[in-house]
Amino acid sequence: MLTWLGFAISLTTILLVARRSLPLALFCGAVILGLFTIPVVEVLEIIVNTLTDISVLLLALAMGVIPMIGGTMKASGQIDDLVNNLRIGKKGLMALSPAMMGLLPMPGGALLSAPILEKGGIGVADDLKVAINNWFRHLFVLIYPLSSALIASAKIADIGVYSAALYLLPTFFFALFLGYIFFIKRVQGTIEYEKPFSIKGLLMPLFIVLVAPLLDFSIKRLIDLPAKEVATIIGVSTSLVLSILMSRIPLNLVSIARKMKPWNFTLIIIGMFVFLNIFKSSSAATLIASIPLEPATLCVVAGFVLGVATGRVLLPASIMLPVYLTFGAITPVVFALIYTSIFFGYMISPVHPCVGVSIEYFNVPMRNFLKLLIIPTFIIFVVMILLSIFLV
Repeated sequence: MLTWLGFAISLTTILLVARRSLPLALFCGAVILGLFTIPVVEVLEIIVNTLTDISVLLLALAMGVIPMIGGTMKASGQIDDLVNNLRIGKKGLMALSPAMMGLLPMPGGALLSAPILEKGGIGVADDLKVAINNWFRHLFVLIYPLSSALIASAKIADIGVYSAALYLLPTFFFALFLGYIFFIKRVQGTIEYEKPFSIKGLLMPLFIVLVAPLLDFSIKRLIDLPAKEVATIIGVSTSLVLSILMSRIPLNLVSIARKMKPWNFTLIIIGMFVFLNIFKSSSAATLIASIPLEPATLCVVAGFVLGVATGRVLLPASIMLPVYLTFGAITPVVFALIYTSIFFGYMISPVHPCVGVSIEYFNVPMRNFLKLLIIPTFIIFVVMILLSIFLV
């Protein structure tokens, strides 16, 4: 009961404190969960270890660079050029730009599509922009066969990654439909193009946006780095330098930094990892996995809860898939149900990095974001539960 109480108070604290400061909310939630579940000395040790973890610090630094890319591209007019020349309509732009970033695996990619949504979505409510950015960024990742989470999860279940992606397709199309009904359908108006189409105006800002994830992806696979986050820093720094060099006007970087507040995004990542590391050391995950339900239903329900609690896919999958394996082999259908449940819990998690940086960028309260995503996410969750009961 003490663990459940600590877990509930922790998540409630995150939601309440996040109204003023998300980094502070994450840190407070982590400390509360730790004090309820592990010794105080261990809580302090985890905090110190997280704050001195080079991989966490490098990733946090990279997250601070990304909003500066958006800021320089906005100030230089490069975002205007991209929106003006990506002639796919307002609804198409709102859905495609985050989806395009999502297929290029790089932490914090939601910050690259956010300025495009901000410019192309003039007249669209900011909370709706956050919902679209989060939903469509991750939707295509669900079935992306090069996703590290999908590859590793399929390996645990002893299922081929392409077979796993195939069985996830029905969920993908269902979620795509829900995304249109709940989000894209609400986008009104058209984009007023200020200038004639320019191929240069399209390719130059597109190159600046895409070079970061492409370098990140390539360097991680071609060079054995002591810390993979170095590749991310190289990628985002290259994009930032290119944006500055290709600007047609002089840029005031100090003014841009004051507006974009990159330090907030750095602190969000540190807070998230403090929470994640304390959660992993607590007994909360084991307790969730012990809920008395049928194996498939248990893994669907607990997987969703763990996805929300950790803001991760692979961590809950590494817990729940082995739990199911104790009852028998995992079929592709069972895998799809469990993985989908984890994935959509992760999508709506307050400690999910893309959620944090998106609501920070658009200055949207966490509760507004949750109000928009809770219904389509809950629909998918309920469908997974029903299928686990009647199909499995």
